[in-house]
Amino acid sequence: MAENTSSPEGAESGKKEHVQQWLQSSCTVSQQYMDLSNNEDVVGTHPYSGPKEDKLVREKRAESPTCLSVKSDNSMDRPVNFSRGRGTRDGADSPSYLSMKSDRTMDLHEGVKRSDTTVLSIGGVHAVPAEHHRQNRVDEVNKFPEKIEDWSKEQVKKWLISSLKLPEVAEKLYDQEVSGACLVILELKDLTYLGVTFGPAKQIIINVEMLRNDLEYEGCGMRSPMSDLSTRIHEGLRLKDESDSVMKPQEETLFDDSVKSMSMAPSLRSSWTSVEELRYSDSDIASPFQLPMADPIGLCGNVEDAARKGETFDNFGTAHNLVKQISTTRSFDKNDPAFTYTQNDFLPAEASPSNLIDPVHEYKLLPDTEEASVKEIMDQFKQFVFCFSAACMNSRTNGTIHFGVLGGPGLRHGQVVGQKIPSLNIYTEEFDLHLKQHFGENSNIARACIRPPKFFQVQRLGGVSSDKWVIEVDVVPTYSQIQEKIFYTSIKSEQNGKECITECLFLRQGPKSINILADDNPRNLQEKLRSLTEEVKSWSLARKSKEESNCQQPIQNHQGQRLKQLITHGRDTLENALQVIVVTNKCHPSQLEYLGFMKEIKLFAVLEFDPESEVNGTCRFYRKDRIANLHYPRMYNTNDSVSTVIGRLNLFKQTSWVFCNGRANEDSETDKPFSTSDWLKKRAGEISDMISFLCNPDVLSKDRLLVVFMLHSGVTDISSPILETFCAIYRTLEGEDNMLCICKDTNVFSQWREMINTRCKVDITSRCIYELSLNEIDCTIRKMKEPQTRSSRRYLPSSGSSSVLLSKRDEELMTVLDILCENECENTEIETKDTFEEFQTNVEKDFYRGGQVRWWNFYFSEQPGCLPFIRRDKYEDLHNLITPTGRYTSPCVIINLFHPPGCGGTTLAMHVLWNLRRKFRCAVLKNTMAQNNEIAVQVTHLLTCGNETQSTPVLLLVDNWEDVEDLQRCILSAANERKKPDTLMVIILNCERSQDPAERSRNSRLDTVYITNKLSTKEQRFFEVKLKELKGHHEKPETFYAFMIMTNNFSEKYIENIVCNTLKDLDTSRKEGQLLSLLSLLNTYVNGSYMSLSLCEEFVGIRNALWGKETLEDKMNPYSTLLIQFNTEEHGTYRAVRFLHPMIASNCLKVLNKTYGLQLGEITTNMLHCDLMYKSGMGKDILVQNIQSMLITRQRKELGDDRDTLFSPLIEDIQTEEGTSQIKEVLVKATQRFDKNATVPQALARHFYLKEKDFESALHWAKDAQQKRYNSYIADTLGQVYKSHLKNDIEHAEELTPEGLDKCLKLAFKAIRAFKDSQELAKKDDSTDSLDLPNRKRQRTYNTSGYVGEMEVSIIILDIIKDIPFFHNSEEHQRDRMLQFLKNNLSVSDFHEPSNSTNDKFIAVLSHHEKFLVSLKTRLKEIFSFFENYFTYFKPRSIEKETAEDRNKRKVSEHFKKYMHIFCASGEERDSERLRKPKLSLRQEIEEQRSYLEQKRADSFAGLLQCLNEKSGSQMEFIFKKWEFIFHNLTRIPMADRINFILANIVLHSIKPNSTMLRRYEELVSLLNEALQEEGTHSNWTELYYLSMLLMWPRKDNMLESTTTFKNIGTYVTSTKKSFHRRFSHMFPAKSCIAHFYLGKSRGLRRIVHKGQFDLCLNKEGSHKQASYKDRYPHPHQ
Repeated sequence: MAENTSSPEGAESGKKEHVQQWLQSSCTVSQQYMDLSNNEDVVGTHPYSGPKEDKLVREKRAESPTCLSVKSDNSMDRPVNFSRGRGTRDGADSPSYLSMKSDRTMDLHEGVKRSDTTVLSIGGVHAVPAEHHRQNRVDEVNKFPEKIEDWSKEQVKKWLISSLKLPEVAEKLYDQEVSGACLVILELKDLTYLGVTFGPAKQIIINVEMLRNDLEYEGCGMRSPMSDLSTRIHEGLRLKDESDSVMKPQEETLFDDSVKSMSMAPSLRSSWTSVEELRYSDSDIASPFQLPMADPIGLCGNVEDAARKGETFDNFGTAHNLVKQISTTRSFDKNDPAFTYTQNDFLPAEASPSNLIDPVHEYKLLPDTEEASVKEIMDQFKQFVFCFSAACMNSRTNGTIHFGVLGGPGLRHGQVVGQKIPSLNIYTEEFDLHLKQHFGENSNIARACIRPPKFFQVQRLGGVSSDKWVIEVDVVPTYSQIQEKIFYTSIKSEQNGKECITECLFLRQGPKSINILADDNPRNLQEKLRSLTEEVKSWSLARKSKEESNCQQPIQNHQGQRLKQLITHGRDTLENALQVIVVTNKCHPSQLEYLGFMKEIKLFAVLEFDPESEVNGTCRFYRKDRIANLHYPRMYNTNDSVSTVIGRLNLFKQTSWVFCNGRANEDSETDKPFSTSDWLKKRAGEISDMISFLCNPDVLSKDRLLVVFMLHSGVTDISSPILETFCAIYRTLEGEDNMLCICKDTNVFSQWREMINTRCKVDITSRCIYELSLNEIDCTIRKMKEPQTRSSRRYLPSSGSSSVLLSKRDEELMTVLDILCENECENTEIETKDTFEEFQTNVEKDFYRGGQVRWWNFYFSEQPGCLPFIRRDKYEDLHNLITPTGRYTSPCVIINLFHPPGCGGTTLAMHVLWNLRRKFRCAVLKNTMAQNNEIAVQVTHLLTCGNETQSTPVLLLVDNWEDVEDLQRCILSAANERKKPDTLMVIILNCERSQDPAERSRNSRLDTVYITNKLSTKEQRFFEVKLKELKGHHEKPETFYAFMIMTNNFSEKYIENIVCNTLKDLDTSRKEGQLLSLLSLLNTYVNGSYMSLSLCEEFVGIRNALWGKETLEDKMNPYSTLLIQFNTEEHGTYRAVRFLHPMIASNCLKVLNKTYGLQLGEITTNMLHCDLMYKSGMGKDILVQNIQSMLITRQRKELGDDRDTLFSPLIEDIQTEEGTSQIKEVLVKATQRFDKNATVPQALARHFYLKEKDFESALHWAKDAQQKRYNSYIADTLGQVYKSHLKNDIEHAEELTPEGLDKCLKLAFKAIRAFKDSQELAKKDDSTDSLDLPNRKRQRTYNTSGYVGEMEVSIIILDIIKDIPFFHNSEEHQRDRMLQFLKNNLSVSDFHEPSNSTNDKFIAVLSHHEKFLVSLKTRLKEIFSFFENYFTYFKPRSIEKETAEDRNKRKVSEHFKKYMHIFCASGEERDSERLRKPKLSLRQEIEEQRSYLEQKRADSFAGLLQCLNEKSGSQMEFIFKKWEFIFHNLTRIPMADRINFILANIVLHSIKPNSTMLRRYEELVSLLNEALQEEGTHSNWTELYYLSMLLMWPRKDNMLESTTTFKNIGTYVTSTKKSFHRRFSHMFPAKSCIAHFYLGKSRGLRRIVHKGQFDLCLNKEGSHKQASYKDRYPHPHQ
């Protein structure tokens, strides 16, 4: 029979005529379907793909003794040679084939023999392992892109021709430009619309789906830790063919069983039994989730038969031990809408009833709407459901039938495929409508036992949703409902074209349901029915017993208590200081409402494994109310410093939501979801690096870290990305102590525990929560939260005395601002707790001991029975400045409050903010490292928050912000961008520390208030009264030392007594004494410094501080009374320690020195030796920066310090007390500690050349700094070493010798080379002095020290040259010869005198350095020109920098005078020269005019602009005559001269408008237009384009409309900006431009108004401060 049913030769080629022949000869098929197959081009690759298979064909096939099932022709490809991975096709009778003959018992008729080609033949149809087909399909497209979506239309065409043999269809689709992206979304109706007949269309649809699965399989591999080879063998053993499983669920239908002979059941049962025995025969399987794969031999016969015949199975030897991951099903009889299945996962095998309570499972796959009509699908669904239900009810066993899961024999048994369903409701409606029809009078009982259909979505790998579902129906035949009844069902069928109803009686037998009424033998049937009655009674009693035993009292769990312990780290509440990282997979939308706790706690980061989370998952839910930044793991993996990454990603300020497997809605392929295998290859490393960063002690302290795994679905893949993430965290944190795993249910927990036990060999049970619902977890965590000290709804003042709500999202957007609301501290959660009184006591105690004032302090002072908060005398002054009676002078004003450290300046400012919170939107700048642009954006957002149409004034408090004027400019710029009205918007209250606040206030040009560390009599009385109140509420208020210091009016004696008494028994050799010394040193020399609490605890040897067994306060007692702990927000919130008051810290140093002999140098050396202080940990970066600052940061008066120092105050004090040798020791040790830092060796170099005059050592350390980081400041230090060496040699030289001259010139050359490097580096290096405080916000500067240094060295060399013997005399011609030599007009060889050997030696030295010497004049001219532009075009961005700039101006002016004295003749000398040579050549005349202009500083554009403020009318006319002479007498006028001549006219007109020497306006325009046409629009002559704006700016009545410049003025404006940017952009961060002219309404030159006139008008209008004062400077050369 096998021969009769084999396909005809050539059938596999796909020819239609061969299919027709086979259908006629092998199958009983009606002519109707023969015609259909012919018309629809049904070919060999898809003869049974049609949706409406003839019922008769199916019945005949089922009954045929020669055919267990008829497979599609895909199964007739060449078999696989399992030895070589490939086989050859032989005849059906080949002995190498395994043939299943016609015997219904399906015993092996022929033995299995060893061969290179082993193939299973079932009923003559060769079943070739699907791995072979899959590999062939993949090999055919191995040169194509990995995804079909990426194929071109040419590649689609090639595939259709080569793989599917459809050339005509290929041409059609090619003409329609069908690419791969189109191909995968084509449906059957689309292809038929394009003219493709049904057969080929169906073939394309199926093959595309199969190929997509194959390619996905190739990319993913089997999800197990086995090798790829084992995986391929494992998968290769399947008998699967995609289309077979999809298209033939009828083969396993209950309906077919009902119409078969009853004798078929035993043989089927025998077959399945052997399969199950093989399936569960492996005793080595440890995990319940890893079941052995079925041996393929067992699918077709008994392996023992083959073994008895001596057959061996080397080719299958490894297959039996291979395993696949088995996923769990949904919890039985529970409605879990959040449950999902993963495509291609495997469910447990179908099995016989066991204990009646554990459900049996049956798997079915319905056709989709393209393969059958909706009615046919529903008919199959109803029959499957009700027959299975009846079988379970009669067998008294629970059960679940699953649709969308592959059933039947084969290695794909239990594989989740999913169903495309037209509508969810239609299944439920059909179920309800036809239940009575099937069960008749027992329908009510059936309805009570059979649950309605449930639908569960199928996800693709990676968590991406698909359009497929699994439909499940649970059957629960409780004893109380069914008693001892037997349930018959009625099945509709069709016989001879007529519909008939067949009564059936189904039972569960093995893994299937059988109809016992199908037995044709009446005697057998009666016997079975009689025995069934007795069996049902037995089963019912067993069911009743099982139900009763399961109804016992459930075991009480303690998961709630465990959750509290794990989430709080063993504390009473979930503290805000805890940093939480959540790792989560996909959460079902129905469960999102129970994730509210995520919005309530402070999340540091979320590691998201749901690619759709932003679209419809947890991320979207969270971002509705909170801010979360979307990140990818690679963003954490850079070479940047920790602080740089934290700043760039905004960590600690806003939650970081990291998509660990990409985002489904991402356009970039790089960030799309990956399969598991691709993820392991391409992303696992990124995840590991990211976790290493996050768990770095410099980022997150392990003591304050909690990692929460939220497992919403099971993890069954040993290579799952979320499991890999767990392992990475487990390795990094060295265990699971910081982890909490929240599992959706016990099934998810069991899988998770097994996986972790397999990977990490650890039992995770004690860290897991799995018996609580998500709702219970949500409520428990919310309840454990620390009581909130802020109002749940916070309000801001708005227009018209109204209020607006400040949302959490808005507040989180403003990360750098601490916003003070109208209802601050009102209606808070903490007020309702029993602990509120304790909270109030602690807040007051903390403040009066020396902590930062909190808004609560002001709030408590306003409560009934409390004394009001102490108002300082300057309170009213500050309040009045902020709220003046008149108008403000600017939309953004600055008010300075100068105060010494520790005298209550910041408290005073916050007191004013508190009382103005209902008038202004008040905020405190809390991030000292924020950029001004970032602050400005957030301040402007605060202006309009809650009311976009109108802004409400903002009062912003900044503490010691040294770039406050730049902040003001940024705020104005940001407001202009948002088009806000030009009204008052922002008041910046700048609290600035100063040792001499009164002096700073006097010198400030801004509105200022200052307080000192001396109280008035009135203030002292307030403090005395407050002390009495404190004594009534607190124990020992006399230990509130910060308050007591102020009460005692900052008495040094009082502070000294406190410190001496506290430290009287100090042991400096113990850790406690050492910590006190280090902290006192740091707090004395660095304002605002501190150490982290964890560092201090580790330093003194405290262990397990997290669990509170020992505290630092106890360990440091009694010295802890001088210290205070507080929260700091540098890289997140953590506890820190400092002294109560700066004066206490400085007095501690004095006591340590006088009483215990600890000097500053020794303490500093101890600090540098202490490795623990530089170990990774929270706050390490800021501590290291503070230590470096203490060693290297100089003080400068212009920056608010009380003195100017050459070195840091610490180094200066060490030198005063211990000498220079100790400084050298300290700094050398610092270079060893900070071996990569360039500023420490730079400071050491400065020490050697300034203090010890050891230039060799200075040069060594300067070059050491240069190697580590070469910026303009270090280059300047290198130049200063050479310059100091040069000056030192000159000072100590008795007379100038040739050797001395040579050494000086060499030093000068090296110095100038270093200074030139400094000039170039200044254009591109950071705009912060390398010796400035690294962690403070410094004012931006442009380093001009390189120009100053080169200028000074050049002047020194010129002074030396004058002292050379043959130049050093009073004869005028000798001086002329020197000048001619320096001007490169005379060679040094001309000085040779044969009789003077000494002069020859000098000449030889000069000759060697001639090129260097003749460049000095030119370079000096360039330097003076640079400074002229620098001082004229720009002004400092801050008032304080003007003092430093004035010093440079004076220095430049002095050197310019020396330069002019050397190179320019005086007026008397020129007159004398005139008398001797009355007739000068024209060239000499022009040079003389130029020399005069240079001397008067009017030879350049910037110099002429300075004439506006410095020259009178007559002086300017004389200068103009010189320019006119030059202009008229040059045959070819240089561009600079033309520009300067035009400007000279403008300047003369501005100073003396009626001068007769002025050129006409039209003539100037003509000259300018000619120059513009010559230069074009890409020149660097910024001044030329500037003149075009002055002279040719359009007017409505402009008479020059025909000129090119007038028409193209916009182009020249752009050219001005671009050329100015090219020349001066490196100065922009430190300087702002000065406007020298304004355009009025007049015509011609009268339209140009110079700034001095404009300022004069403002002054006449009564401005209280001259507006011009800020922009008018002394000339640099004065």
